[in-house]
Amino acid sequence: MARTAVVPVQDRAETAPHTDRDEADPLDAMAVAVDRAVHAWAANFTGGLAPTSLSAAFSDWAVHLASAPGKQAQLAGKAMRKWSRFGQYAMRCALARDGAEPCIEPLAQDKRFSAPDWQGWPFNIIHQSFLLQQQWWHNATTGVPGVSRHHADVVSFTMRQLLDTVSPANFMATNPEVLRRTMETGGENLVRGAQNAVEDWQRTVSGEPPEGTENFQPGEHVAVTPGKVVFRNRLIELIQYEPATETVHPEPVLIVPAWIMKYYILDLSPENSLVRYLTGQGFTVFMISWLNPTAEDRELGIDDYRTMGVGAALDAIGKIVPDTPVHATGYCLGGTLLSIAAAAMARDGDRRLKTVSLFAAQSDFEEAGELTLFVDESQIGFLEDMMWFQGTLKSGQMAGAFTLLRSNDLIWSRLVHSYMMGDRAPMSDLMAWNADATRMPARMHSEYLRQLFLNNDLAEGRFEVEGRPVALTDIRAPVFAVGTEHDHVAPWKSVFKVHLLTDADVTFLLASGGHNVGIVAAPGNPHASYRMLRTRERDGYLDPESWLERAKAQKGSWWPAWAKWLAGHSSRERAAPPPLGNPKAGLAPICDAPGTYVMQR
Repeated sequence: MARTAVVPVQDRAETAPHTDRDEADPLDAMAVAVDRAVHAWAANFTGGLAPTSLSAAFSDWAVHLASAPGKQAQLAGKAMRKWSRFGQYAMRCALARDGAEPCIEPLAQDKRFSAPDWQGWPFNIIHQSFLLQQQWWHNATTGVPGVSRHHADVVSFTMRQLLDTVSPANFMATNPEVLRRTMETGGENLVRGAQNAVEDWQRTVSGEPPEGTENFQPGEHVAVTPGKVVFRNRLIELIQYEPATETVHPEPVLIVPAWIMKYYILDLSPENSLVRYLTGQGFTVFMISWLNPTAEDRELGIDDYRTMGVGAALDAIGKIVPDTPVHATGYCLGGTLLSIAAAAMARDGDRRLKTVSLFAAQSDFEEAGELTLFVDESQIGFLEDMMWFQGTLKSGQMAGAFTLLRSNDLIWSRLVHSYMMGDRAPMSDLMAWNADATRMPARMHSEYLRQLFLNNDLAEGRFEVEGRPVALTDIRAPVFAVGTEHDHVAPWKSVFKVHLLTDADVTFLLASGGHNVGIVAAPGNPHASYRMLRTRERDGYLDPESWLERAKAQKGSWWPAWAKWLAGHSSRERAAPPPLGNPKAGLAPICDAPGTYVMQR
């Protein structure tokens, strides 16, 4: 708990002259309630984004730009040069039958204008003009002297979103691919697109998941690895999976998934299941399945997730596999929670963790990528007022922020392909899982945003567990940390900071892919690759760029490398698998996996 400063009586009178409880408190409470109600109502129209945060960023940018004549002259010069380049390009296109070299190339990840149709007249002129404007606005919103880094990032991100909205790829009249498809099908694509739009609208209004998710139901098509729920409390169900080998490594694996998602991303279809892979490698696997909270759970906080989640799971495992340390593994926010729990356990002399594995999990949030755009005092206050009214952060409100980070792929590309081209992307197990979202309790989410994201308390030694700060430097168990190359949620260089935060032996692995696809990278994936390097406690620090130079790229899934690492940190002699649960210790199997909490909507 945060310490409260002791203020002398005379200081109280000077700093807060109106503290008569009989007169002030009812009015203060009423004012707070009114403000919260107004903010909660406004959130219905802003998607949970605080207008005050956005206006403050643009005001900061506009005022400083207005007082920077040098920057203004620079932008004017850039505009003139771009118009000159564009005019020359248009002239070359008019004279050359086979077109001309473009005057600007899109970014490597921008595939909107890659089709050959965009290279013909007049669509080459249209998309080149758009890219030049996009580049100019990037120059206009960055490098303005005096603007705070956070405000500059917010303005640049917002302008990029606005420009993406009016991209010529998003409109039928200026998209040659859509026009060609319409000509070829006689407009049938537009009919199918209209049908897709109506169906999506109906499902959204009725609260139904997207079409095709019915083919990926937990317990039937995904999350089908055999196991039993062996423990349940208010917050978790603990699943113990059946052994797939005659003997197993003595030390079990406990997986702590993030509670902002259903656990079965790690137990998808049998061919994509990390759990099935581990049991096949001779490991006893336990998995936490989190409750999907409602407004009644609004007061659950991070420490409740630590004690009723990680702590309760370790206690239960200790009764099933007694006197045996555990390979603890955390994914995303579950990895952050595991880091907190491991640090507290190390501080208090609890040696139940054999190793700690962290998948796409951050402990230092100073450079947490574009998600930080949605985290400042104004935005958090707005979210807290919204959650005060609702009791939770709803899944759709949370998903909106992640969607904006990849709006070209997740919004506009879908609009074009589903509603203009008339094509439906086939549903996959990962897409269906992504649609099966969860909520977060108001208190926990507020603590997470303030203490971890905004104040960075865990990395800077201020995060308290049971009244005392914890430090990751206390962790001595070997650490296996995984980052992914294209992670928009937990950028790999942020995950890499585990080297700075721990004094343990760290093996860092950088996998291809993004936050989800990079982790769910089963053997046999032809596109998977990874780099891995071990840093011993006594070794000097390697910065991320130097690490990249030393860690050689390897093709294939990273799962075998991790399984080999786990086996290398396990006892040499394998043993018979432990029983499922322990009825004598009050842990009789409750039901079959995947349990009941994962079914909650």
